[in-house]
Amino acid sequence: MSDGIPVSWDLPDPFTMIIDVGDEDTDRLGHANNVVYVRWLEDISWQHIESLGMTWELHEKTGKAMAITRTEIDYLTAANAGDRLVLATWLTGFDGRFRSERRFQLVRECDGRTLVRAVSTHACVNLKSQRPSRMPAEFADILGGAMVPAEGVLRS
Repeated sequence: MSDGIPVSWDLPDPFTMIIDVGDEDTDRLGHANNVVYVRWLEDISWQHIESLGMTWELHEKTGKAMAITRTEIDYLTAANAGDRLVLATWLTGFDGRFRSERRFQLVRECDGRTLVRAVSTHACVNLKSQRPSRMPAEFADILGGAMVPAEGVLRS
């Protein structure tokens, strides 16, 4: 990060995304709106999984996708227009068949302060029926190979 501020990441080797908070991201209170944080979590999730080879083309080929079933967000400190943020993510849980878990940490670049911590859980679904489905081997290989174990994560 700039200014030599070290980041204390919650887990090692994060996948990161830079965010420049704009006026359009803020609400009447003058800070980043809760809906915007959810969008950022989704954006980094897709960037990360696609970087691992779990592309939309693979989703279409297998007829499966990982759908969010739960998201928990702890808002620790507000982000404001003009802030530069670094959002980190890790795959932290995988049951080998159906479910996965992802963790997030959002840090303000200028002071290294953690603004948000979040966790989301996902379930494999059939793209046509939208119903739960066992994940294809391609997904299992990618998710299992990228997992960073963390305390309290999803277990098989």
